[in-house]
Amino acid sequence: MTKLHVKKGDKVQVITGKDKGKQGTILAAYPAKERVLVEGVNIVKKHSKPSQAAPQGGILEHEAPIHVSNVMLVDPKTNEPTRVGHKIVDGKKVRVSKKSGEVIE
Repeated sequence: MTKLHVKKGDKVQVITGKDKGKQGTILAAYPAKERVLVEGVNIVKKHSKPSQAAPQGGILEHEAPIHVSNVMLVDPKTNEPTRVGHKIVDGKKVRVSKKSGEVIE
């Protein structure tokens, strides 16, 4: 299992693919598959049969996971995509923005 540079709740921007330039919040992270689920990005259509829970059925739209290398963390200070670094502050390892140097949490 690998460690991701982003985590659930982070604001990210898509840097490549059909949704390039879109920003959204990470809804879920799947480190084993190296994928993240971003709000409003990679919308797919799923056909569902009528069931007890959804008697209407039909075509539903929802987000699908994208590879973690296709997203970049948004700097909270400048609102631009930035790389992530690590620093020890008060004996704790924290994430820092490479652009502004600000601690991310």
